[in-house]
Amino acid sequence: MNIKGIIAISGRPGLFKVVAQSKNSVIVESMIDKKRFPAYASEKISTLEDISIFTYDDDVKLTDVFKTIFDKYEGGECISHKADAKELAKTLTEVLPNYDQDRVYPSDVKKIFQWYNLLHAAGLMTAEVESVAEVEDTEKAVKEVKAKKEESKKPVAVAPTKTAKPANVKKAAPVKTGVSRGK
Repeated sequence: MNIKGIIAISGRPGLFKVVAQSKNSVIVESMIDKKRFPAYASEKISTLEDISIFTYDDDVKLTDVFKTIFDKYEGGECISHKADAKELAKTLTEVLPNYDQDRVYPSDVKKIFQWYNLLHAAGLMTAEVESVAEVEDTEKAVKEVKAKKEESKKPVAVAPTKTAKPANVKKAAPVKTGVSRGK
């Protein structure tokens, strides 16, 4: 699942893909109708990676909920967001059994399923399978980076350098003022 650059804007339906950045706004493209427009800093913008769902224990990232929905529906589309609110809540309970029903509103539940279906229609909901070799290669790369950082932290002996003598600077001629000029 690759949802980097996907945002939600408060007061606007659906999800948006960040296309470009301008001086004082972000140019976004709607995932519903593909129209582009600027989104300004005064609008409440949230990236999907930063959104979490309240549970009775710890908050759960929205991406984790999407992965669970993906597994439940075997990679297909999930229930429509236009279904009955009780049916949506029941489905969310199957996916995330300990979500906080007092703090997660029915409108939020609808958004979860609507956003999942939008991402699925855009082709962004795919199974990510990593082989053991890829995981080991990643771990090796992380260790190498850490080792390089440790080496860069070691103090390096610096040889003293010669300081250059300042060049001969001529003093500016005094400026004559007022009375001292020729009478």
